[in-house]
Amino acid sequence: MTALSITSPITSPARSTYRHGDLRRALLEAGIELARAGGPEAVVLREATRRAGVAPNAAYRHFASRQALLQAVRAAALSAVAQAMEAELAAVPAGLGPADFARASVRAVGTGYLRFAQLETGLFRTAFAASDDMKGEAPRDPDKAGPGGLNPFELLGAALDKLVAAGVMPPERRPGAEFLAWSAVHGLAMLVIDGPLGPVIGPQMQLVGQRLLDMVEKGL
Repeated sequence: MTALSITSPITSPARSTYRHGDLRRALLEAGIELARAGGPEAVVLREATRRAGVAPNAAYRHFASRQALLQAVRAAALSAVAQAMEAELAAVPAGLGPADFARASVRAVGTGYLRFAQLETGLFRTAFAASDDMKGEAPRDPDKAGPGGLNPFELLGAALDKLVAAGVMPPERRPGAEFLAWSAVHGLAMLVIDGPLGPVIGPQMQLVGQRLLDMVEKGL
């Protein structure tokens, strides 16, 4: 399995000051670092402005409220989840037959998701925390996508479509399959990082995760 590698905007270090014309980026990077360390509750506009080295009022041209900054940080976190999933997909051997390639693709998106949850817990919590903007958000927001242009949910759907195309999943079982698969994998992640399974299987999360993905694949 590949090591987690997250590129801009997530790995860009928060600046103590900003360059002229780049305040929005500096505030966003500060917000990302706050989320990385403490989850969505830690994303506070005043602290982001302090880290950017400007007065609080200077932020309002770019983020009118804490919620606006949190929405932007959440989008960046979702993009990073997608990037982690894409990294696993890129490691799937190209020489596999269609059925094996489809199965490996489903496993890759699940593996990337679980690895991100374990290694970037604060950003993972932020990506999937309840938010006031979720009811009306655009389904194809490019800010929430990885380099390939798909967000985490779309990457899962594309992998499941491969199962149908390869004859592994009957077409009549495809509708809604992404909701079942996502619920199972996300449930394990949350039970480990924020629930009672952390002390029990936390150190073995990746191993347990592979068993879960076996179960999901067979259940689909």
